[in-house]
Amino acid sequence: MSSLREEVTRYAAVVVTGGSSGIGKSFIKLVATLHPGVLICNLSRRVPDINLSQLNLRHVPCDLSAHDAVSTGADAVLRILNDEAPEGPVLLINNSGFGAYGHFPEPDLGHQLEMLDVNVRAVVDLSGRLLPCLKTRGGVIVTVASTAAFQPTPFLATYGATKAFVLHWSLALNEELRGTGLRTLAVCPGPTSTEFFRRAGLKQGSVAKSHGQTTDEVVHEALCALAKGRAQVVTGWRNKLMTAVSSKLPKPWVTWISAKVLARWRLSKVST
Repeated sequence: MSSLREEVTRYAAVVVTGGSSGIGKSFIKLVATLHPGVLICNLSRRVPDINLSQLNLRHVPCDLSAHDAVSTGADAVLRILNDEAPEGPVLLINNSGFGAYGHFPEPDLGHQLEMLDVNVRAVVDLSGRLLPCLKTRGGVIVTVASTAAFQPTPFLATYGATKAFVLHWSLALNEELRGTGLRTLAVCPGPTSTEFFRRAGLKQGSVAKSHGQTTDEVVHEALCALAKGRAQVVTGWRNKLMTAVSSKLPKPWVTWISAKVLARWRLSKVST
């Protein structure tokens, strides 16, 4: 097993989606700290506000919910890689995603469909467009899933389903890529201190800090799993226990339990 620094310094370039905040921003900060000067491409609407010396960041403005924008963004990334880091492994981090809390289709159907576009279609689209380059150069495709992927999630129905898709997609792709020099890692965090809850329609503090992790903690565990050559990591010991139990129960049972937990913790705390 390599150290985190040894693992990160293997990569000639890093491509991140949604690096302007949350887990994506923490990925950029930790990677740049471990590997100063490495080329980092960020695809998101906003430029990441990161004040680090030797940060070699190229921001590609991209609305990942727009079909044409992903194609244009992928082309821009390939040009940057060819011009500034033409050789060596690439680390692709599919991080962007958001949710919606409430009875489907709240807050509206458009929001639900945009979630599918960002959480699922953009992941598959961007990865597919970059795949020929990644296969030639080697590297890893990291996709941020969620503990919501391990059971149906009433009141977060579409979100949980999107994360189940990317978890299974990532694991299946890892097997397809075996022996090619390219592999995948699915990262499954639980409640994390990000903008997720606000955009999902929940007030700050909807989940107690003792039940969640910081974005830096999630990224550190993800990079440790990367160094170990893992295909999947559930971050946080509470999350590991929860997903282990939920994976063993019949789906109707775990759905009923999930509904009770989500309703008790959050229904009274939805933002108005």
